[in-house]
Amino acid sequence: MSTDDRSVMKSGNPALSSSTFDGLPASDNPMTLAGTINKTAMLLALVVAGAGYVWNLYFVSPSTANVGIYVIVGAVGGLVIALVTTFNKPLAPYLSPAYAILEGLAVGGISALYEARQPGIAIQAVGLTFGVLGAMLAAYRFGLIRVTERFKAGVVGATGGIALLYIVDLVLAWLGHPIAMIHEGGTLGIVFSLFVVTIAALNLVMDFDFIANGVAQRSPKYMEWYSAFGLVVTLVWLYLEIIRLLGKRR
Repeated sequence: MSTDDRSVMKSGNPALSSSTFDGLPASDNPMTLAGTINKTAMLLALVVAGAGYVWNLYFVSPSTANVGIYVIVGAVGGLVIALVTTFNKPLAPYLSPAYAILEGLAVGGISALYEARQPGIAIQAVGLTFGVLGAMLAAYRFGLIRVTERFKAGVVGATGGIALLYIVDLVLAWLGHPIAMIHEGGTLGIVFSLFVVTIAALNLVMDFDFIANGVAQRSPKYMEWYSAFGLVVTLVWLYLEIIRLLGKRR
């Protein structure tokens, strides 16, 4: 395979890319699909536990200050651990649970703030997130969405563009001029959020494909944890984009 071919054979999820399973020898104790599903469930349970703690903290004593520190620590700490895990995959069994808890703290704080403004929004976002997960899994399983090279290149390009736009928005927000369509409602804002949710959902399909390839290649057992970590990265992103979209309905 040429270098150009490899450049498009990757997932938009940085944790699950074309190089994820490269160079990993076939193992006598390989990862399995069932094992990956179990690890994903464990990590999601930890996300829920972390989120539940901050959620309860906010509604016992409603104050942005009460949850703000958890959102910052969770987001920054989760990012650091995600980067370390991405570059040192054998550490995934030890670091991915910590990542899940930290992301849970951030998700819980953000969800509580949305819930305070729009009661019921969090459970709607959770339901839609798992609904999208099930739909994308079915679409992949029954071949309704084919993970072709063109598909991969399109999703990767769109994901990179979204990431770049968010970085620009952070800089502009610090200067007091955030990008309106990212944060505000109205037709343009809703269309933008729908687009981002769609790209996040399509990343799930690519994640499924790369996990299937890892199982087929008999990758080492610790890759179950790493693959589960990659899926949780995408699911957290999808959830946050969905709750942002729902929040724009006001």
